[in-house]
Amino acid sequence: MRRRIPVRKRLLVRLLFVSALIAVCSVAATAWLAVTTTTSALQEEQGQDLAADNSILAELSGYAATHAGWSGARRTGQDLAARTGRRIALTTADRTVLADSAPRGTPLPPRPAATVDPLRTDTYSETGAQLSGIDPRAVGPYRLPAAERAKPDALAATRKRCSARHGLQSGIVRTASGRPVVTTADGADPAGYGAADCEDGRLGAPTPTESRAQDALTDLARPCLKKAGLDIVGPLFPLYGPAAKDPFSGDHLIAKYVSRTTRASPAATERAARTCLLTARRTQLEPYVAPVAELFLGIGAQSPSRVDMSTANKAKVIGAAGLVLAVTVAVTAVVAVRLVRPLRALTEAAGAPPELHVRVPVTTRDETGILAEAFNDLAERRERLEAQRKALVSDIAHELRSPLTNIRGWPEVVRDGVVEAEPALLDSLHEEALVLQRIIDDLEDLAAADAGTLRLHREPQRAADLLDQVAAAHRVAAGVALHPAADPAARLDADPVRMRQALGNLVSNALRHTPADGTVTLTARREGTDVVLRVGDTGTGIAAEDLPHVFERFWRAEKSRSRRTGGSGLGLPIVRHLVAAHGGTAEAASAPGQGAVLTLRLPGIEAPADGS
Repeated sequence: MRRRIPVRKRLLVRLLFVSALIAVCSVAATAWLAVTTTTSALQEEQGQDLAADNSILAELSGYAATHAGWSGARRTGQDLAARTGRRIALTTADRTVLADSAPRGTPLPPRPAATVDPLRTDTYSETGAQLSGIDPRAVGPYRLPAAERAKPDALAATRKRCSARHGLQSGIVRTASGRPVVTTADGADPAGYGAADCEDGRLGAPTPTESRAQDALTDLARPCLKKAGLDIVGPLFPLYGPAAKDPFSGDHLIAKYVSRTTRASPAATERAARTCLLTARRTQLEPYVAPVAELFLGIGAQSPSRVDMSTANKAKVIGAAGLVLAVTVAVTAVVAVRLVRPLRALTEAAGAPPELHVRVPVTTRDETGILAEAFNDLAERRERLEAQRKALVSDIAHELRSPLTNIRGWPEVVRDGVVEAEPALLDSLHEEALVLQRIIDDLEDLAAADAGTLRLHREPQRAADLLDQVAAAHRVAAGVALHPAADPAARLDADPVRMRQALGNLVSNALRHTPADGTVTLTARREGTDVVLRVGDTGTGIAAEDLPHVFERFWRAEKSRSRRTGGSGLGLPIVRHLVAAHGGTAEAASAPGQGAVLTLRLPGIEAPADGS
């Protein structure tokens, strides 16, 4: 009988109530803040917008870095003023106006907002900050002419294609000097993608223009460096590398560019080298940038406007809050209905008879869809386990029927006097009893492993001793060579009886499927902290489609279930459980006609300090 859920406890009702409560609280708080704080904020005098001021300074600094004078700055200042609504004026140090967006005669603000000097203030590398350095857009003699850009562009395109062949997404960015730079997504290391061969160094080589500028910089820096007891040992290039805010910043400047011939401390020589090189750069770039200028921002002699929130505006805020509330409730209702529908389908599927193994349709990719997929996977596993259970019962009946039939049938024939109770017949019946006993023992081992009651008596032992014992117990196989080989450093902390049982099962299978002139090898070696045991043969091998099933219970590649070519189908499952009980894994590898190799990987232990 389907239980009826009270209305107040239904998920849909609770979702609607909670969402409506949250929406009411959030909208009410937003409306209150909008009515109170916005009115108070609009009544205050409007101050400078720091972000806009920084953008104005950055753009003017870029103009100064790329022009030798301010003759064309008036149009740039007017465009900035039109975009930002601010008055923009540039003057010399003695207040001579260079450019002004305000009408002629408008008085300047009392104080300048900033100094525009691209050689001593960097407003470009880090937005919103004024760094003490040279604006990266000031390239001067390093700007590549059009004739020299073709080769770097071709090299950059070649490197980008090379990176793409290695699966590395990259792009080409052009620096202020016109040099192309290949950048990778999220700063990925090309070596991690195997694309180190793409970094051939040719793209970073200086062009003739850059070489001339570099030589000039060297000549400018050398007198200062020699005075400080330093000398140049490496090329001062690239000055405008990718994403380099200051090419002379870093902890290894001396090692890369200059050598130290003085006994001063490394920190002192580092500071001296940086000072000399920075001074040389400024001297080299000075003819190519605009002179220092003072920047004035403001509204002149006008007073700032004051704005109050009117009654109509307050009504708009309240109306917008109500609309948001209505939309929130409506959307929540739609989402809640879509959320509840698959949950109801899951409930009905869970209440269906278990033998039907009902699935539910997966209509979404959210948490509910994931839950539906998990439910379907669970139903599929349950159906598969049920099929395995039925197959297990059938397999056990099949395995027990043959020996029991012989044990029952032959005594009846002897009793009726049809045949004599000869020793050969008794030996055959004894063999059938042993087969029956082995199947029962194997089933007991599997049951103990499944129940977690498999007892292990661990003790330290050499893998070589274990292999020798297993080999000695199976050397009676006529015509098959059995070769054990073990690394002396391979040691285990394991149950010797259970490990001999596991290896014995593997060796028995290998001997059974190896021809008379074949070979079975047992090896043990240390791999890191693990000990790897392998049993390989030169037999018929295992087909690729059979490999995933070799550790399944009662599975045999010989579909006829003939005991001439296969056992009960429990040996390898027992091996897997015994190895898992020791904290290891079992794997099988083979190719038809090339034999099979079964590998056991177990935790190893270190040899005792006395070497015993």
